[in-house]
Amino acid sequence: MTEENEKIIPPDEAKAEDIDENNEKKSQGNLVLATQVLPTELPIIPIRPRPAFPSLLIPISITGPEKVAALKRAMKHPSKTLGLVLALDQEAEDSLENLHSVGVAGNILKVIEEDEESANFLFNCLERFSIEQTRQSGDVYFATVKYHYATELSVNRELKAYSMAIIAALKELVQINPLYSEEIKTFLTRSSMDDPGRLADFAANLTTSEGEELQKILEAFDVRKRIDRVLVLLKKELEVSRLQGKISKQIEEKISKQQHEFFLKEQFKAIKKELGLEKEGKTSELEKFQARLKKLKLNEEAQRAVEEELTKLSFLEPSSPEYNVSHNYLEWLTILPWGKFSKDSYNLSRARKVLDKDHYGLEDVKERILEFIAVGKMKGDIVGSILCLVGPPGVGKTSVGKSIAHALNRSFYRFSLGGMRDEAEIKGHRRTYIGAMPGRFIQAMKIAGTSNAVIMLDEIDKIGASFQGDPASALLEVLDPEQNSSFRDHYLDVPFDLSNVLFIATANQLDTIPAPLLDRMEVIHLAGYILEEKVEIARRYLVPKGLQAHGLQKGQVSIPKDSLRTIIDKYAREAGVRGLENRIKKIMRKATMKIATEEIDKISVRKSDLEEFLGKPVFTEDEVFANTPGVVTGLAWTSMGGATLQIEATAIPSQSKGFKQTGQLGKVMVESSEIAYSFVTSHLKDFGEGQEYFDKKFIHLHVPAGATPKDGPSAGITMTTALISLVRNQPVIEKLGMTGEITLTGKVLPIGGLKEKTIAARRVGLKTLIFPEGNRKDFDELPDYLKEGLEVHFAKEYKDVYKIAFGGKRKTKAS
Repeated sequence: MTEENEKIIPPDEAKAEDIDENNEKKSQGNLVLATQVLPTELPIIPIRPRPAFPSLLIPISITGPEKVAALKRAMKHPSKTLGLVLALDQEAEDSLENLHSVGVAGNILKVIEEDEESANFLFNCLERFSIEQTRQSGDVYFATVKYHYATELSVNRELKAYSMAIIAALKELVQINPLYSEEIKTFLTRSSMDDPGRLADFAANLTTSEGEELQKILEAFDVRKRIDRVLVLLKKELEVSRLQGKISKQIEEKISKQQHEFFLKEQFKAIKKELGLEKEGKTSELEKFQARLKKLKLNEEAQRAVEEELTKLSFLEPSSPEYNVSHNYLEWLTILPWGKFSKDSYNLSRARKVLDKDHYGLEDVKERILEFIAVGKMKGDIVGSILCLVGPPGVGKTSVGKSIAHALNRSFYRFSLGGMRDEAEIKGHRRTYIGAMPGRFIQAMKIAGTSNAVIMLDEIDKIGASFQGDPASALLEVLDPEQNSSFRDHYLDVPFDLSNVLFIATANQLDTIPAPLLDRMEVIHLAGYILEEKVEIARRYLVPKGLQAHGLQKGQVSIPKDSLRTIIDKYAREAGVRGLENRIKKIMRKATMKIATEEIDKISVRKSDLEEFLGKPVFTEDEVFANTPGVVTGLAWTSMGGATLQIEATAIPSQSKGFKQTGQLGKVMVESSEIAYSFVTSHLKDFGEGQEYFDKKFIHLHVPAGATPKDGPSAGITMTTALISLVRNQPVIEKLGMTGEITLTGKVLPIGGLKEKTIAARRVGLKTLIFPEGNRKDFDELPDYLKEGLEVHFAKEYKDVYKIAFGGKRKTKAS
């Protein structure tokens, strides 16, 4: 074979290694060009992601030095013949093992672009071949192949029907997607529609099927099998094209509709603008701000800031990022109630009616609030007033705040400080931050709508602190009457007057409130409710509320007073009424279920029915009163209100003396127990026992409910009495409760929370109480209904406690 392409070579003179048996059959008795002879050994290029088909002219793009080397090797051959084979694993690297067994041979018509790493060329696909043997020479893959020439078939009815089926499918595809028509025209210039095999190959190449599916078409040497497989692929392609067309149509319709609406809106805007009915967005916004400003009375600095910002906004384009920042700033400045006040009502009789309507009991709290309103009436305003309502959960602190706002005819806004850890929540974010907003107080003023609103700061005792700042310190400025007249929020950066706002804070305890913050507030204690008050609250408020909440009519479910007393005594002894409300709700749910399922019209909940509705009682008499030597009932104060403590003492025989305390006691309470032990040890003779009593006894003092932390000095006389009761082997008098701090010399010192402790004593049925003499004035200030029925004694020294606790009885000898 020579390098001249035009030279004609007789087939009987061709080299055996360059012409295979099929070549011989094809060229027998004819003369062929050297460039038309397909060699039996070809350089191979792996291709992805789909195979090539015979009779097609396709562009090929390759990357990698190995493929470029194979291209160069093929170009040196007179026929410029190259083999294209689909890779078995599309993700794996090229190798001889990663090749399908059937590929396509063809001529390189033109190399468009080439370098060491990549090349683009135009390839004329000619015939199928099967790989019989492979080898690698340097970077180039070679394969000895066997060609499968397309034979001319006699046109019969079956093949003609197959061809017509493919042509029909192609016509339908062209109707759905006109892009296919260009490819069909290109095919017709090089092939005929009367050749079923070529037609099948072309149709397969036209589809978007996966590479493996197309490879099966390439490997189908039998034309009938090939056409069968192609018809299946065409069917799938038609379905995909129809679905694609449907989706495209939906999208086009949607876009067309949106465009139509957009054009109509723009035309409508233009018409309104021409008629003077509408102005541009920026102009209308500026006019809106100007209209708001006419109704406000801004201070000088705020007025100057607004005017500067309005001028700035007028020069900014709405598409500018700074436009939104400036617009939002003006929105906040002009929406606040600068100089807007509601008219206060100082009608004391109306205020009394509002308070009595919303709350039962709490007479001392109501009296204090009425005094507060009376002062406002005399002064003409309530300025610089900050109240703090302190009490256990469920006693009505929040509702009292709402009633104050109602009585004063002011708007009311409440937000919780519980868990707040970021100073910016109080004073706002600076406008340099994305998404910056004013603090909670400025937001509250916006919602309240007046500059003299009532703002409730809920859970002020649960405010936190973190690396982001201390909100409690930020509150100092807000709650200081000398400073809050010019409160400067970080976002607004202009002073806003908060001095006319009535702030009402709520807390469960004062210990966790910082002293400087507490100093700015006037504290009003809400101690809790006794049994009689709870009964009335349940009857007047909770039961009607429960009926309404459960869709029941008045009288459908009734709870008599004696049942309410039992519920309070055995199921809901807490200081507030939230637990009682939950119990009533439970009764209402179960009663509603009975009415709905058993077709009962009315239900009366008797005492005997309570276990059915509420289960077993939570509290029992035996738990509270244990008439046992070494056991004494003490009175304690907690954040949940007053409570009773059963303090127990026992002696364990031992070789030496000893003393320990259990019950998760705090440091102060442990010290109180040690003082009590030392006092009793040094005064054993005064209590009718020898000094050697403790020498061979280990004393164990325990305060039950060990999972609950306890602390404070007020259990001193109770612990002392428990130890003396143990020493004398004599119980104290029945239904006795006591509280007071003791010293080493036996002095009884005053304690706090006397009202809460008295309520707790009444709640559990104690009749005799012992308080320190220093608390006599506190007890005298209690309302009569709390003191009624109680035998109260006041002790200066422990000997006064001793006389009352043991009633002058002699000690009982241990058996």
